[in-house]
Amino acid sequence: MFTIGDFARHGRVSVRMLRHYDAVGLLRPAHVDPHSGYRFYSADQLAQLNRVIALKDLGFTLEQVGAILRDELGAEELRGMLRLRQAELEAAVEAARARLAQVGARLRAIESEGRMSTQDVVVKKIPAVRVAELRAVAASFGPHDIGPVIGPLYEELCGRLEAAGLTGFGPGIAYYEDAGRGDGSVLVHAAMTVPDGTVVEGVEVHVLPGVEEAATVVHRGSMDTVLPTAQTLARWIETNGYVSQHYARELYLECPEDRSRWVTEIQEPIVRA
Repeated sequence: MFTIGDFARHGRVSVRMLRHYDAVGLLRPAHVDPHSGYRFYSADQLAQLNRVIALKDLGFTLEQVGAILRDELGAEELRGMLRLRQAELEAAVEAARARLAQVGARLRAIESEGRMSTQDVVVKKIPAVRVAELRAVAASFGPHDIGPVIGPLYEELCGRLEAAGLTGFGPGIAYYEDAGRGDGSVLVHAAMTVPDGTVVEGVEVHVLPGVEEAATVVHRGSMDTVLPTAQTLARWIETNGYVSQHYARELYLECPEDRSRWVTEIQEPIVRA
């Protein structure tokens, strides 16, 4: 038997928490001394304590935890619930990381207001290319809406191309258009350049028209941080007497696992004002 202090240390919880669990009926002591009122716990009760803490971490209220424990939740069921919660937390961390990068990008854009960047903008003709693509709708053109849509599209697209036995496809080209819903949503096209004659089940293969004149600039880093580069391009277009004609395309030149080392060419169709 363990005193409440020893049991708390072994369970990595506070004595106050154990007293609260006793008060609400979640984890009663194995023995209470009738004279001193001291609580004592057995090693077997660590298993129940682990379940209580795990269910709390899953977001259940103590009342819900009690109901689940009364139904005698099995270890395998609990493992499944914890795995699900783990996946949710990992997704939340990734979303927070992306949001932090976007906040940093917005801050850099604010700090660069009023002065032109030294990034080189090149006006050139973009040739037509044959692409295989998948598409989906994003709620807006903001990175926080585009990222969760375009990433899975490219994973699915590359998986289908590889399953079809294609090798050497790429680079990737993302392009966008209004979804036509009147709510600011955007149709996202995730495309990969492919050889002539390519046919892949469930994937649209077509010729992506060229652009007669595009203002282009190279962005280095994650696309979560593209805002300052994109706004530099916008300022250059206006300053040099051009008008933007469409959403910019993104040509993914280098996409290593470390997203901070990505190299992307931003291509914005333009005409003279």
